[in-house]
Amino acid sequence: MRHSIDGGIQVSPDDTHQPLLGGRAGPPHIPQEGPARPGDTGAASRVDGKLMNLLAVLEGRPDGSESWGGCWRLGKGRRCSLAFGLVIMTLVMASYILSGARQELLLASPFRYRAFPGSPGPPDGESPSDAQELHPQPPAGNLSSAKDAPGLRSVIDSITARIAFTARQLPGTDDLRRQEPHMFAVIPRKFLPSSRSPCWYEEFTGRNTSDPYLTNSYALYSKRFRATFDALRKAFWGHLAHAAGRHYRLRCLPRFYIVGQPKCGTTDLYDRLRLHPEVKFSAIKEPHWWTRKRFGIVRLRDGLRDRYPVEDYLDLFDLAAHQIHRGLQAGAAGDPGRRSRIVIGEASASTMWDNNAWTFFYDNSTDGEPPFLTQDFIHAFQPDARLIVMLRDPVERLYSDYLYFASSNKSAEDFHEKVTEALQLFESCLLDYSLRACVYNNSLNNAMPVRLQVGLYAVYLLDWLAVFHREQLLVLRLEDHASDVKSTMRRVFQFLSLGPLSEKQEALMTRSPASNARRPEDRSLGPMWPLTQRLLRDFYGPFNARLAQVLADEAFAWRKT
Repeated sequence: MRHSIDGGIQVSPDDTHQPLLGGRAGPPHIPQEGPARPGDTGAASRVDGKLMNLLAVLEGRPDGSESWGGCWRLGKGRRCSLAFGLVIMTLVMASYILSGARQELLLASPFRYRAFPGSPGPPDGESPSDAQELHPQPPAGNLSSAKDAPGLRSVIDSITARIAFTARQLPGTDDLRRQEPHMFAVIPRKFLPSSRSPCWYEEFTGRNTSDPYLTNSYALYSKRFRATFDALRKAFWGHLAHAAGRHYRLRCLPRFYIVGQPKCGTTDLYDRLRLHPEVKFSAIKEPHWWTRKRFGIVRLRDGLRDRYPVEDYLDLFDLAAHQIHRGLQAGAAGDPGRRSRIVIGEASASTMWDNNAWTFFYDNSTDGEPPFLTQDFIHAFQPDARLIVMLRDPVERLYSDYLYFASSNKSAEDFHEKVTEALQLFESCLLDYSLRACVYNNSLNNAMPVRLQVGLYAVYLLDWLAVFHREQLLVLRLEDHASDVKSTMRRVFQFLSLGPLSEKQEALMTRSPASNARRPEDRSLGPMWPLTQRLLRDFYGPFNARLAQVLADEAFAWRKT
């Protein structure tokens, strides 16, 4: 299965749902010979995806010798039919323009959706601390949206009635090995005891004239990574270990992962944390390997690429491994004081939630639920991994996500329409499947015009806690981070057992401006409608309540933000 890469197996959805109205104006077809032929198609209009033959009355055509004026020489009955058809089209167009409802055209959209057509989505880019932004008072919303409120209320009630947080059946190690035999062949079960990060030495059989990154998929498929790999090549040959005529390279996995969520401040946390002298991140900020690249999916519309092997992922930690190697050599030479304290990290905002690829690769599904999740594999190799989660009020997260990824026609009205469509799609899925099956449903996630499922934090967190201990996860709130950066960073340092910083280093880390803040043009659009906000608060409410219960912290209910 595939995951959106860089954002998507992602597989998040396209936001374009534009109505098509009417055929193109022009003279009727004039045959070379013979009388007019009945049955030819007239002008058509598309309303909510349904083709309506509004001007089928234009079947009669004049003889070839007649011009446009010949239409007035039609019989009285046909002239009346023509006039009636034009009146109908005019009324449809007028209702569309005056109502401002881009998807209705006098006919309401289907209330329930049964088919989930796949459509590729944008990549992830996580968020800054834009929680402190100020906006003017929102409009109340148009009349048609207010009239839809009772129906949407029933959708929310239907969803709430079907929420059930059930435990998942965990796969065994043998099952995981059968799914990823190559990964288990490359990554050892034990690591060097003298390294704080999970590292090991493996023999390097290439010659010093060969390119160690020649076949790396990150380098092959992404031009923006060329400079990164040029730096890796220059440093590679000076950091090999030599023993008995053989060459060895140090391989490492991250000690900790910033696993999510997108638009929750993970970029800001990453930018500050990498200023700590003991922390080294992957050469690429968001590899998205565990959730996407290892499945080979770039974007569904672009077709499938070869799966990125685990060696390509390990290459991204070579610069950090070089520094760890120097520390290990110093320790072996009798200078333990110089031993490296480096801790390797990785920050892909898709790691916590994106399992969209499972439907493509895992066949033994139970009731539509994925038999394997990302955390199953990470835990199989790194049962002691540390995990950092940054969360945010899911209502605000969704709007920020919409503003960041939507490319055109962004507005509070457009956001409201997309939210209502996504809620109806999610309810339709819950009528037939379990909560987990719908949350991880690739087709549903691709069909929803906004990434509603990303804010269902409790579902994802419970699944991570099924394989990792609670003390291995540090769960933060963007709202707390935005109001007191220093306190948040100190919590992170303690969680990762990092050494203290000097006053100058701490000031540099905590006083720098927020990273990846909301763009000025998006701020000018203002907030979402109050009606949209109420709908989303009601939808996310039960999930937030369960999250607060699991974390024993009412702040995660976001009742006051």
